[in-house]
Amino acid sequence: MNRLQAGIKTKIVFYTAIMIFVAAAGYPIFWVIMSSFKDSADMANLAPYQMPRKLYLGNYITAFAGGKLTRYFLNSVIVAVCTLIGIVCVGAPAAFSIAKLRFRQSDMLLKFFLLGMMIPVFTCLIPMFQIYGTLGLRNTYLSLILPQIGFSLPMCIFLYVGFMQFVPNELMESAAMDGASNWRIFLTIIFPMARNSTVTILIYNFVNIWNEFTYANTFMTDSRMKTLPVGLNDFVGEMGKRDWGGTFAAITIAILPTMIIYFILNKQVMAGMAAGAVKS
Repeated sequence: MNRLQAGIKTKIVFYTAIMIFVAAAGYPIFWVIMSSFKDSADMANLAPYQMPRKLYLGNYITAFAGGKLTRYFLNSVIVAVCTLIGIVCVGAPAAFSIAKLRFRQSDMLLKFFLLGMMIPVFTCLIPMFQIYGTLGLRNTYLSLILPQIGFSLPMCIFLYVGFMQFVPNELMESAAMDGASNWRIFLTIIFPMARNSTVTILIYNFVNIWNEFTYANTFMTDSRMKTLPVGLNDFVGEMGKRDWGGTFAAITIAILPTMIIYFILNKQVMAGMAAGAVKS
C-alpha cells in the first residue's frame, strides 16, 4: 500500500510539473492571440490575461491594410516551400547513396556533411553577402533558399541515413533482380518507406525557415521581398510608437501555419523522431 501511495504521489508531482511547464510555455501564445482581438480600450483597461469583452477584428483589418502583410506572407510561403523541396530532393538521394550504395569514402562523406552542424550560421553571413552582391542575388528568393538548404542538409542526411541503414538490403537485391535501377529502387521502395522521417524533416525545418530572421534581414533590402519575421517591424511607427493591436494580429497570423501543420502531423513527427528516426 505504501508503495502504491508513493507511486500516486510521484505521478501527481510529475503531472503537476508538466502542467506548470505547459502553462508557462503556452501563456505567451495565448496572450498574443487574445490581445489580437482586443480594441484599444480593452488593451488599456484589461489585464493581459483577461479575455476581450468582445471579439474585435479591426486589428486584422489593420494588419492587412495596404497589402504588405499579404506580400510578406506570400514571400515566406515561397521561400519555405522551395527550401523544403530542395532539402528533400538533395538530402534523400545523398543519404541513399551513403547508406545503401556503399563506396570507399561513404563514411568520410557522411562525416563531411555532419561537420556542417558545427559551423555557426553567422560566420558565413559576410562572405555570402559579398558573393550574392557580386552575383546579383540580393533581394531574390535564392539568397534565402540556398543558404537554408545548405545548413539544413546535415540534419536531413543524418536522419535519412539513420533510417535507411535499417532497411534490409534484401529488398534492394530483389528489386535489382527484377531489373530495377538504383534510382527506381530509391523512388519506389526506399523513399516511400521513409515517410515519417520525411515528415519529421519537413516540419523541423519548416519551423526554422518560417521564423528565419537573420538571412532575410541581411539580404532583403527591398520592402517587397521581406518575409514575415522582418515585415513585423513595419508596425513600429514614428518615435517608436507601435500599433500593438495590429502587431499582435500580425504575430498571430505568422504563428498559425506552424501550429496548424504541427497539430495535423504531430503523430508522424513523433514516429520519425523515435529512435533517431530509424523506423517508419
